[in-house]
Amino acid sequence: MGRPTLSAAVRKLEPADLGRVSEIFGWYAVNSVATFEEAPRPLNEWRALSATLDEMSLPFLVADQDGVIAGYAYAGPWRRKRAYRHTVEDSIFISPELTGRGIGRQLLASLLTASARAGARQMIAVIADTGDDASTRLHAACGFTNVGRLTAVGYKHGRWIDTVLMQCSLA
Repeated sequence: MGRPTLSAAVRKLEPADLGRVSEIFGWYAVNSVATFEEAPRPLNEWRALSATLDEMSLPFLVADQDGVIAGYAYAGPWRRKRAYRHTVEDSIFISPELTGRGIGRQLLASLLTASARAGARQMIAVIADTGDDASTRLHAACGFTNVGRLTAVGYKHGRWIDTVLMQCSLA
């Protein structure tokens, strides 16, 4: 029997949420290969990222589950070259104890809508192939298609890791 689905209020990030966002990401940076970052990001880097996304009118969302931030998602530039300005890359992380409960789907669906509203036409997902396909299943369920694989591009925790590339049209 699966874990029960949770419902969270998905809303725009507020500055007070950044500490919890940092904690969630920090767990993945240290304990998993879901991100190729190897150490938690300091809070000042999260503040800078939030300000940059806000200046670019790109969404940074959180899932608020009864007053606790259960996860977050944001859309950042796919590449810095001007021609890519309508293509974004998603980043989505759920508190480890709450994965598999529907929060990721709520966040990603809201992120797709907010990104389209912000003028994005395509969203790219770069997913570390961890051996657990939960992230690829989530993205596929939200309309992404598999468009490629980069082989052995990351090295973390003593092993080489592929990335799966997925894409979703927002237009």
